[in-house]
Amino acid sequence: MLLVHPVNEAVKVLPVLLVSFILGSQSGNHLWGLIIVAVVVVFAILRWFTTSYRIGPVHVQLRTGVFQKKLLSVPRSRIRSVDVEAGVLHRVLGLSILRIGTGQQAGKGEKFELNALDSKAVPALREQLLETVTRSPRPVDAPPPVETEIAHWRTSWVRFAPFSFTGVVTIAAAVGILFQYGFGERITESSVVADSIDSAERFGIALVIVVGLLILLIVASLFACARYLIAYGNLSVTDDGTRLHVAHGLLRTQSTTLDRKRLRGTSLSEPLLLRIAKGATLDAIMTGVSAEKKESSLLLPQAPAAEARRMMTTVLGDAGLHADAQKPLQSHGPAARRRRYTRAVGPVVMLGAGLAVARALGAPIPTIAWLAAAIVLVGAVFVAWDRYRGLGHAVLPGWLITQHGSLDRTRHSLEAAGIIGWTVRQTFFQRRAGVATIIAATPAGVGHYEVLDVPADQAWALVEAVTPGAGDKWVR
Repeated sequence: MLLVHPVNEAVKVLPVLLVSFILGSQSGNHLWGLIIVAVVVVFAILRWFTTSYRIGPVHVQLRTGVFQKKLLSVPRSRIRSVDVEAGVLHRVLGLSILRIGTGQQAGKGEKFELNALDSKAVPALREQLLETVTRSPRPVDAPPPVETEIAHWRTSWVRFAPFSFTGVVTIAAAVGILFQYGFGERITESSVVADSIDSAERFGIALVIVVGLLILLIVASLFACARYLIAYGNLSVTDDGTRLHVAHGLLRTQSTTLDRKRLRGTSLSEPLLLRIAKGATLDAIMTGVSAEKKESSLLLPQAPAAEARRMMTTVLGDAGLHADAQKPLQSHGPAARRRRYTRAVGPVVMLGAGLAVARALGAPIPTIAWLAAAIVLVGAVFVAWDRYRGLGHAVLPGWLITQHGSLDRTRHSLEAAGIIGWTVRQTFFQRRAGVATIIAATPAGVGHYEVLDVPADQAWALVEAVTPGAGDKWVR
């Protein structure tokens, strides 16, 4: 622990250390760099001496602070999750990071985190923290619960990694950092740029752009595959009947425990590119766990769609839902179809009309602009068709299933018992079209789940089918 804390603090002030090192190399005086390193080490050691935790029968407390003392107290009844993580240095030293989640958004400095605990003590500590919230205390002579592995990562799943924007974002971030340190100015001043421009003129700008995009695609795919392997390698999901345990990671391992009592459903995500490759991701809808924290609700990363659906029915476990999980969704009618096409194609048609008016007024419109408008129009028609094809819902005994989206299609399976309220909303254009959006409120996941553009005369009947009594007519 006395080694981990100084290293962590040194990483945080790494830019300052680099600047002091460069200045020291130019002036021949490394005193300031040594002073900064000494301050970092002393501060990290003081953090260890001033950090302690206590697990009581009612509260879990964490005391921290070198210059400003802070006591963070969490009622054990409010504990929703216990996550365990270990970086490369932690694994080498046999240490782990334990985080306690309460389901509330914690600000900076308010997260309950025990950094650099002995890994051998972590399983018992996690069991102790979750004992009161996941199950009643077991009798002393009772056998421990048996964990069954319900999913395991396979190397072939790496092929789904390139069908995301992870690699592109990584490259963009790296390029942005390089440009912040003056890399862009050096490129513009380099003779390589002039040579590249001359080569582009000889071979054709279009060909150079195509080759550049292909290189970017290959590099981005490699980055995405590398990140996927590091983050999700050796993933396994086990179930002991009361809790789901998700563990993954090659270099930096992460372990999450999900309480089945707080499980309210699943979200099956199939973005367009991943859907083309017949892949999907699966997340749990948990009470007290925000869907924004993907790592805390993840069940399966990019994986075969068939495996994700099998995992979905296994996790939910309800006999009726398991039998009808592949039940065709109920379509929302011609009005919903018209809205899909109007909202997707309408802006493109208006853009084309604007180009036609500009051309009529004598403005020069290049051929490439008309070609681009035609391509965008074809893409908009496809998106509208795909959005309606993926729009639908189903009501099963005790469950609501809703699906929508094209570029980012998601299928939510929500337990009716987890729904705490309903809203039927109609915008001006929805009233004109005779449709409505049904919103199911829940304290789990994102907090609400929508059934888009249902025929208005069927909205409250759907609510009544999911939650009997909630669809009673208003009395004025």
